[in-house]
Amino acid sequence: MNSKIDRRIIKSRKLIQSTFLTMLIKDGFDEITVKKITEQADISRKTFYLHYLDKYDLLDTIVNQQLKELEEICEQKKEKGFIEGTVIWFNYFEQHKNFFSALFSSKSTVSFRKQLLDFMMNQLSKKINKINPKKDTEILVRFLSMAILGIIESFILDELNFSTDEIAKQVGELLAQNISLYSH
Repeated sequence: MNSKIDRRIIKSRKLIQSTFLTMLIKDGFDEITVKKITEQADISRKTFYLHYLDKYDLLDTIVNQQLKELEEICEQKKEKGFIEGTVIWFNYFEQHKNFFSALFSSKSTVSFRKQLLDFMMNQLSKKINKINPKKDTEILVRFLSMAILGIIESFILDELNFSTDEIAKQVGELLAQNISLYSH
């Protein structure tokens, strides 16, 4: 009996998230309402509110899932160099370009940028501290993370006329050079 309930919960959440993502890409976050989500997904508002507090909670859930995927990618690539690792990252962003484009285009998704920045700072800090654990790296980590976030945003919004590999390799080289300079 519990497995049926679990499957229905999972099915409802997938439907709500899928509908939300479609609307996010098509209309943008600011145009989405709970009413529109429930109408599009053909579910009751009660069903929506059983799973999420509001559209911001739904967005946070999806963003956290994306960050979890990114964290898994970071774990898999942690032994790779900056260039190889950065290529893997940019490929991930390219695969999810519509989602990230919708988030970067919305004025109401500032919390997403902050979460992504915090995530990047955490990952970069781990990598740099392996190289030189004794040096205070807070400013370097913030500087590089903000730069990478800006490049990712420009890449996602098609403001750069380079291939994913070209961008990723250049970012990886810049990371390696800056960290190398700072570590000495």
